[in-house]
Amino acid sequence: MKFRVERDVLAEAVTWTARTLPTRPPAPVLAGVRIEADASGTIVLASFDYEVSARSEIAAEVAEPGTVLVSGRLLAEISRALPNKPVDVSVEGNKVVLTCGASRFTLLTMPVEEYPTLPTLPELTGTVSGDALTHAVAQVSVAASRDDTLPLLTGVRVEIEGERITLLATDRYRLALRELTWTPATPGYSTVALVRARTLNDVAKSLGSGGGLVNIGLSTGEGLDLIGFEAGGRQTTSQLVDGDYPAVRRLFPDATPIHAVVPTQALIDAAKRVSLVAERNTPIRLAFSEGQVVLDAGQGDDAQASEALEAVLVGEDIQVAFNPQFLLDGLGALGTDFVRLSFTHPNKPVEFTGQGSLDGEDSSEYRYLLVPIRFSS
Repeated sequence: MKFRVERDVLAEAVTWTARTLPTRPPAPVLAGVRIEADASGTIVLASFDYEVSARSEIAAEVAEPGTVLVSGRLLAEISRALPNKPVDVSVEGNKVVLTCGASRFTLLTMPVEEYPTLPTLPELTGTVSGDALTHAVAQVSVAASRDDTLPLLTGVRVEIEGERITLLATDRYRLALRELTWTPATPGYSTVALVRARTLNDVAKSLGSGGGLVNIGLSTGEGLDLIGFEAGGRQTTSQLVDGDYPAVRRLFPDATPIHAVVPTQALIDAAKRVSLVAERNTPIRLAFSEGQVVLDAGQGDDAQASEALEAVLVGEDIQVAFNPQFLLDGLGALGTDFVRLSFTHPNKPVEFTGQGSLDGEDSSEYRYLLVPIRFSS
């Protein structure tokens, strides 16, 4: 195998392909990136850990086609460190040689014949705006659990009904829901899938940030349940999470007799300041009354802080307490000038929605439900 490629093109492709490589691979070859040079002038880089696969295609001057497997992380570090000149890659015996200007690196190859076959990208199910996907996944994934002992809750539930996709995630303490539109390949298409939040977030950032369209393929009920994403010459597949996701939609209240509207950024800034005195696992309290909300944290002989903000309150005065980080996660995900907090009871989950003006209507496109912390008054 022998080819020449631009340094930036190689570095970007290797870094993207190697980003999901496991730190402790179940088999040594899974720490590698497979490089396949085709006589047509195409280089295909691939990685796979039995759950998530990645493929990236780049153009190069191929003198000799071939396939080789090398350490992915090391190749990524080397390619990023090379001078800004064309890179010549060749195989000499059981080694891969990278030459770039006056720099020369030699890497040992790994047994490519032991590398598993990558899963095939599922048939196209539909397309979605990359920007919309990136934004929606970021909003929802904040609520997904990081606890791997509860694998179901580390996923994002993807519900597809015709031209609408609904994303749902929960860690039992908060729940996020986001709706967006897409173009299904088959009109009236309907399905449900559970995708690892970490994988979905990574894919949305890396494939959706280009601003173009992202192709999505789903394969369910055929032995290996997969979701695949493709954009700009890059492909990722991931096994779906198996199991029945809890019926979380019913947690959203049908009616909320009390609601308050507060400028989002002002509430974020105040919450950050007040939470400085909140020790680990202690709440930040919000007391809503006519015309204002007072935030406070700390008590007794400990450090204390409080701050008042203007707010519009509809209904009775109410006090709630939240985990500061969970509160900030929800506020930060809204992306609107104002936030509406809708209440049913001080100890019942509070729904956060965004709105464009102080006296406008809220949007149900993104909904964040947060369980308050009980506190003694």
